[in-house]
Amino acid sequence: MTTFVDVTNMSRWIFSTGVEKIISGMMDYLEADFLNWDSFEKIPRVASHSPIGVIELMPTSNSEEYSFKYVNGHPSNPARGFQTVTAFGVLADVDNGYPTFLAEMTLLTALRTAACSALVARTLARPDSRVHALIGSGSQSEFQALGMRAALGLEELRIYDIDPHAMEKFHRNLAPLGFTITVCDSVDDAVAGADVITVCTADKANNTILSDAQVRSGVHLNAIGGDCPGKTELEAAILERSTVFVEFTPQTRIEGEIQQMAPDFPVTEFADVLAGKAPGRTSADEITLFDSVGFAMSDFSALRYTRDSVAGTSYFDDIELVAEPDDPKDLFSLIVPSLHPVG
Repeated sequence: MTTFVDVTNMSRWIFSTGVEKIISGMMDYLEADFLNWDSFEKIPRVASHSPIGVIELMPTSNSEEYSFKYVNGHPSNPARGFQTVTAFGVLADVDNGYPTFLAEMTLLTALRTAACSALVARTLARPDSRVHALIGSGSQSEFQALGMRAALGLEELRIYDIDPHAMEKFHRNLAPLGFTITVCDSVDDAVAGADVITVCTADKANNTILSDAQVRSGVHLNAIGGDCPGKTELEAAILERSTVFVEFTPQTRIEGEIQQMAPDFPVTEFADVLAGKAPGRTSADEITLFDSVGFAMSDFSALRYTRDSVAGTSYFDDIELVAEPDDPKDLFSLIVPSLHPVG
């Protein structure tokens, strides 16, 4: 049998446990897996692009478990009544190849993205950070705000989105949770005085959402919206002023903000920082930039954490995903009763 967490059970588990508690726990799993970075098979995600979106497979494995995530990205979907991103994921046993865990990952991806952002910010942002600016108030924004509070205690939020309804939605969802939220009229207004800036917009284009003049010394930039070829959010001059940290360099050079830069533009893989092989922030005035595109190992961590967390609860079902005849060489035996019904 394969353990399955569907949308209903995922929602029930998140509501019961709490978003910040889950993000904090997921950060621990992410950190452990980043510290075992060399044990993972790593390839850029396999992407199928169309004029209106992308469908991707994100595989990875270590010596014990394999995972993949199916995920789409269609920026025009909300106008058509669909979500921009949907996903599901699988864990499998490397020893026999059997899938052991299957889960919805639309909600889970939002949690894992926030957990990864939070872990990196906890490592790289100034410890005296107090103000979090969010440019883009879409589906990921609430999770990012909760993640940064879990990691750094950031409760003062400044938000801006070109869609006023998105900002109203954000305020409605998070104001009851103890945040101080300023709804801003421009990017300039939102980033004024910010210590951490998260940029996450959906438009699949080379945009300048944040310009160099808007970024002051000492900030930590959490750039998570640029996640496919031809999609960027930051003016290139920002990268030239920053120390840039990435998940998996070959994938980020294809999909991240650094696709704007020369192939030899220097970056640091975050795993090397955790392992003590490379420095993180080296001064209070340094601009640290996490050019995050989402890597398969983060999904691996999220799936492991969820599987372990729901074990022994009512938040999963066991499903027959794999055909298992009594004789492993006699698959045909499973259909014989249907071919020769009794009576």
